Amino acid sequence: MTLNVQKEIQYKNFKWIDIRVPDKENLDEIAKEYKLDYHQIKDSQEFGHLPKFEKQPEYNFCILRAFTSAIEQRATTINELSNKIAFFYNSNKLITIHRAEFDFIESVKSDYSNAEEVLLFLIRKMLVTYEQPLNELDDKIDQIEKTIFLRDTSKVSLKELYFLKAQTRITKKLLLLNEGVINQIEVIDQLKTTLQDIKDKLVRLILNFDEVIENANNLLHTYLSVNAQKSNDVMKLLTIFSAFFLPLTFVAGIYGMNFTNMPELNWKVGYFLTLAVMAVISVIIYLWFKKKQIL
Repeated sequence: MTLNVQKEIQYKNFKWIDIRVPDKENLDEIAKEYKLDYHQIKDSQEFGHLPKFEKQPEYNFCILRAFTSAIEQRATTINELSNKIAFFYNSNKLITIHRAEFDFIESVKSDYSNAEEVLLFLIRKMLVTYEQPLNELDDKIDQIEKTIFLRDTSKVSLKELYFLKAQTRITKKLLLLNEGVINQIEVIDQLKTTLQDIKDKLVRLILNFDEVIENANNLLHTYLSVNAQKSNDVMKLLTIFSAFFLPLTFVAGIYGMNFTNMPELNWKVGYFLTLAVMAVISVIIYLWFKKKQIL
């Protein structure tokens, strides 16, 4: 059997086997050699499988997903944003199966005394992968907020706002799915405080992503409101100009008809009198706007 075994360490009390990208043809052999359930092996290799936990008589099986994308890639699906690690573990053996490469797997120490210690270490490192996208999303939203309020909304991309909101929402769902799995994991008494610390960290991440989602929603509403206000200001300006020029255009239209029987056309002061009437009309309109606090 040919397996891509990235790491195999024999500890004092247990053995850890890390398998990366096993061939589908060898799934039967993997299940037989390590006495694993064939369907769980298939789940561990299924592309995009969501986090899950299953308890077996001789071992426990779980799948968790780590954030492996970059915010700039504008990914909007779970498969694009994350990759999974499948864990098969009991007191004397830990088997991890995954497709993607994870740097933190190389940082596992060799002085652990229990397989569950390695399991919790890897879970913690998987949660850490969500911290950088959280900070990046928060920073991008802050930048867009400053642009909207201090600069120019024309420099803000509605498409970018959509991707930020979508990435934040999906990443939070990933954390909630991971939380459902982690809450089912049971460890020995010595590691319960470590597991609780991981749970606390997960809750903090979820709350932080909740805040980012709320900020993104508020920012989107603000962006739309600011644009709507600008449109209202333009319409208001056009309305004011129309209010001034409509009666003046009416007067000019009357005296531009050039009928023969128009006595005003023969007045020496007719032109200046018409201009004066137009000026009075403009002043009256201006005073009315000021009284109504339109100007």
